[in-house]
Amino acid sequence: MFLYLIRRILYAVPIALAVGLVCFMLVQIAPGDPINAIVPADAPAEVVEQVRRDYGLDKPLPVQFALWLGRVVQGDLGRSLATGRPVTADLRSAVGNTLMLALVAAFIGFFMGSILGTVAAVFRGTVLDKLAVGLAAAGVSIPHYWLGMVLVVLFSVTLNWLPAMGAGPGGSGDWRWDWAHVQFLVLPALTLSVIPMGIVTRTVRGVVMELLAQDFVTTLRGKGLRRGGIALHVVKNAAPSVLAVMGLQLGYLMGGSILVETVFSWPGTGFLLNSAIFQRDLPVLQGTILVLAIFFVVLNLAVDLVQTALDPRIRRA
Repeated sequence: MFLYLIRRILYAVPIALAVGLVCFMLVQIAPGDPINAIVPADAPAEVVEQVRRDYGLDKPLPVQFALWLGRVVQGDLGRSLATGRPVTADLRSAVGNTLMLALVAAFIGFFMGSILGTVAAVFRGTVLDKLAVGLAAAGVSIPHYWLGMVLVVLFSVTLNWLPAMGAGPGGSGDWRWDWAHVQFLVLPALTLSVIPMGIVTRTVRGVVMELLAQDFVTTLRGKGLRRGGIALHVVKNAAPSVLAVMGLQLGYLMGGSILVETVFSWPGTGFLLNSAIFQRDLPVLQGTILVLAIFFVVLNLAVDLVQTALDPRIRRA
C-alpha cells in the first residue's frame, strides 16, 4: 500500500504542473496585453515599461513561468488588481466558505441519494422505484441557478423563513455554527445538493441491483443470514463505486458553485471568480482557478487511495 501511495503521488505531480502551466497561460492567451489590466490606459510609456519589468513581463515566457511557479510554491499568488490585497488572503476565506458549502451539499446529496437509490433497487419496478428515478432525473436536469431563484422566491420572499443572500447576519464574515449563521447556508446547500443527489441515486440503484443478483447474496440467503447481515455485505461491496462518484462530485461542487454562490451572494470561490471575471482581475482569476484545479487533483488522489484501501483488487489491477 505504501508503494502504491508513493506511485499515485508521483503520478499526481505532472498533472499538478500541467494545471499550473494552463493557469499561467490564461494570462498570456487573454485578449490584449496583460499590462493593460494593471496600468491605466493613459499611463506614460516609461511607467508601463517599469511595471512590465516589475512584474517580469519583459522576460521570455519559460522564465516567467519558472518565476511564477516559484512564487506559487511559496504561497505567493500576487496581489488583486481591484483591491490591492494579497490573492492568497482573499482565497483563504473564499476556499473555506466554498468547502463548507460543498461539504454540506455533498452530505445532503450523498445521504438522500443513498436512501433513494437503495429503496429504488430493493423495490425495483414499483411506484417507489419510479418515484426515486424521477427525482434523480429531475436532480441532474434542473439548472442550479433556476432552482436557487425558485427557493429564494418561495422561502425568502413569500414565506420569509430563510435569508436570501450572504453568509451571516449583517454581512459578517465571522462564521459560527449557530442558527443565526446556519440559516444562511440552508438554501444554497439545498440548491447545490440536487445534482449529487441525482447521480448518487442512479449509482447506488445500479450497484445495489447488480449486487443483489450475484451468487454470493444468494449463498448468504441460503445460509440463513438475516437482511441486516446481507445489507452489510452489499454496502461493503458497493462502497468503492459510490465513494468514487461522490469524491468526483465534491470536486465538481467546489468548481461548479459559481452560479449558486452568485445567486445567494455566498462569499466563496465561485463568487470571487465571478467578480474577478467582471473586473478583469487576472491575478485573482489565475489564483482561484489554480487552487480549485489543485484541490480537484488532490481530492481525486485521496478518493483513489480510500477506494483502494476498501477494495484491494484495484491495487492489483
